[in-house]
Amino acid sequence: MKTITLGSTGITAPQNGFGALPIQRVTEADAVKLLRRAYEGGMRFFDTARAYSDSEEKMGAAFAGMRDKIFIATKTQAKTPEEFRAHLEQSLKNLRTDYIDVYQFHCVDQCYAPGDGTGMYECMLEAKEAGKIRHIGITAHKIGVAFDCVNSGLYETMQFPFSYLSGQKEIDLVRLCAENNVGFLAMKGLAGGLITCSKAAMAFVSQFDNVMPIWGVQREKELEEWLSYMDETPEMTAETEAFIEKEKMDLSGEFCRGCGYCMPCPAGIMINQCARMSLMLRRAPSKAWLTPEMQAEMKKIEGCLHCGKCMEKCPYSLNTPELLEKNYEDYKKVLAGEVKV
Repeated sequence: MKTITLGSTGITAPQNGFGALPIQRVTEADAVKLLRRAYEGGMRFFDTARAYSDSEEKMGAAFAGMRDKIFIATKTQAKTPEEFRAHLEQSLKNLRTDYIDVYQFHCVDQCYAPGDGTGMYECMLEAKEAGKIRHIGITAHKIGVAFDCVNSGLYETMQFPFSYLSGQKEIDLVRLCAENNVGFLAMKGLAGGLITCSKAAMAFVSQFDNVMPIWGVQREKELEEWLSYMDETPEMTAETEAFIEKEKMDLSGEFCRGCGYCMPCPAGIMINQCARMSLMLRRAPSKAWLTPEMQAEMKKIEGCLHCGKCMEKCPYSLNTPELLEKNYEDYKKVLAGEVKV
């Protein structure tokens, strides 16, 4: 496993980061066990967010007393300076630390800059000067906004979805980051669960010397898979390239990544699962997708208001109501036995 340096931050760590969004779904004891095992296995970069319910608190519990041995990145969705300062103080408290290595604006719709009237970038500078944060980062889901942020020269890291299903624009973004000495944090390296071959995912990302993948980990089995690559890192071979090309063909077109930024839905639809149900049934078949509870969730699609709010918030500009209807029709065929999964 090679080590990489995240742009101008100087942060150097194995190219195998821990994404802590999923640990909000497990007990604190299980989360602490996972995080400490990740450290023991060689992981050194850990990414979380104020928005991930108790993820920060679990990370704080896991790494109390060993702060200097790891790098922590977290995020704020604050929209005002007052909210920014409150979020930062809460994150420091949750993480049981007096500084954050990389503090990121979370899922932005604009490139915050000095003098833009929001006061947000000034907050980052203030926090950095006070020693509460060491590096200024930003995360985005809209490619245009991401390019604006990197070109601005204001940010030391960019976090954006990146996997072997990514297109040329995403690869161009990674290369622009390299040219501008901006560290790239790759979220959704498994495309929200649609990618099921970790070996190919690791081989793909290891081609880029400025990319730190942050794999979302919830279970010990998943973690051990990633840790196994510390000693034997998969390489991009002709066989793996052929596999990836087939995957791209199978998953071509518009599909929901399951990010959830379109929610909540006024009609109560669980959009982040329902709008990609067809793919999940094909890619990750599970009886859990066919339970009475999930059938009830899918039935809510019949009550779609076609209000367009989900489309306004979708970072991928998807026609979400259309996707929901298509997935519901496919789902009903599976329930009726017309389609086997």
